[in-house]
Amino acid sequence: MSIRIGGAPVSFGVYGAEGSRGPDPDALLAAVAAAGYTGTELGVPGFFGSPAETAERFARAGLTCIGCYIPIHFVADEATVAAEMDRMRAILAELTASGRTDALAILADEGSPELLVNPARPWDDRSLALDEAQWALLGRRLEAARRLAEEHGLRTTFHPHISTYVESPWEVERILDASPIGLTLDTGHFLLAGAEPRAALARFGERVDHVHLKDVRVAVLERAKADGRTDFDTWWGDVSVRLGEGDVAMTAFVGDLVRRGYDGWLVVEQDRLPIGDDPDALREAAAAEAHNARWVADALRAAGA
Repeated sequence: MSIRIGGAPVSFGVYGAEGSRGPDPDALLAAVAAAGYTGTELGVPGFFGSPAETAERFARAGLTCIGCYIPIHFVADEATVAAEMDRMRAILAELTASGRTDALAILADEGSPELLVNPARPWDDRSLALDEAQWALLGRRLEAARRLAEEHGLRTTFHPHISTYVESPWEVERILDASPIGLTLDTGHFLLAGAEPRAALARFGERVDHVHLKDVRVAVLERAKADGRTDFDTWWGDVSVRLGEGDVAMTAFVGDLVRRGYDGWLVVEQDRLPIGDDPDALREAAAAEAHNARWVADALRAAGA
């Protein structure tokens, strides 16, 4: 069994279209390495430079490029999907630039504006769920994306995410029934969608090939829903907390992973709002990541890993 601990640029506020407002790329990688991580996901395409520059930066920092989160509007119009598949090709070029073929293309649905203001839908409310034709369309496009990654020699995994068309366990089951793709179990997103992560691991464990450790405060989501908040990207910055300080039964979850013989990356994500080039904000994020890396290492040792 080999469990490796990695970080993610989202823990430094680098995600979506905000990547250009993030800290200096080399400073971010230095903070990731100093925290004790041995690798990190990519984050925003192009944030670390061209594919060659990305490979050079990771090599200088002594870090492994773990993979990249790739959201696609799977049920959108053809032009939108075509543009996002082109974006995926650029990401795959970054992932393979170092010559490694074990990086992951982490595919996810991108949802819709309507779902952004209706996060974590009740499981018995299918009013905003996909219909059968849309599920079939999602399946075909997901397979096309999976084949594209395969052509680059890369494995794929699917990341359920709240405020998308694949957030609830029944939607996760539909994806896994329709595709041989692996599953990324994000503890925070599963809990916010109403699924206890340990129960999800027991239910889907044979398909789990990647794990995001995210601790969250469910009350933040519940408050945003009660207040009818429409600014998802703003209130989302208050959801994630340091590992062990939120509502996820994280110690027990890590113990379950060890007992199952999980062999892969544990990527820590403490999602933050963009911090720009503020040195104080970078130091704060780096301190939180150092805590998180120690927390995971301690939890693994306690579980006998």
